[in-house]
Amino acid sequence: MIRTKITFKLKKNPIKSVQKAVLGLVISGILIVVGLMLMVLGNQIVLEGVNQENGKINSEQSLTILNEFDAETTPTGVFAVQAINSNEGTTSAKIIGPSGNEIKFVWINQETIEEEFAIDETGSYKLIIESQNTEETQVFAALGPLPDAEKKTIGFISVYVLVVGMAGLVIVGIYAIKNRISV
Repeated sequence: MIRTKITFKLKKNPIKSVQKAVLGLVISGILIVVGLMLMVLGNQIVLEGVNQENGKINSEQSLTILNEFDAETTPTGVFAVQAINSNEGTTSAKIIGPSGNEIKFVWINQETIEEEFAIDETGSYKLIIESQNTEETQVFAALGPLPDAEKKTIGFISVYVLVVGMAGLVIVGIYAIKNRISV
């Protein structure tokens, strides 16, 4: 008598595969939503106390932004200027302190600049953007306190959470293709 051994190769349980894929999609989606919420919260925290303005400047018209600073709580201020289609060497930005003295002066030689300045006294600081050009230049500018490390950390964390959520989506997609699941 000849005995033959018959074996059956069972496929993975398709229901469990679908459940794993759906669970992975849900977790990835939650991570992406949390990352986006952290990004919005981080932007609000970083931009807290920052005054922003935009407008057109030329040789007859300048743009001025005012902001109040407390020297005890804010040792460093920052300003950013974006000048669209500005001719090199014709647009400048300067910071005027509470006592009327010029603290910082820069020529805007590229489309976007960001500069820091020391806050030595409490009071109102002015960012004045001027142009020597007769043609109008569109300018976007901001003046505020330099965000501390803790505020910047929220921005970095949000990016990491988003990346993990996106990576989860890719992994779920590969898993679904490998197991031929239609989710």
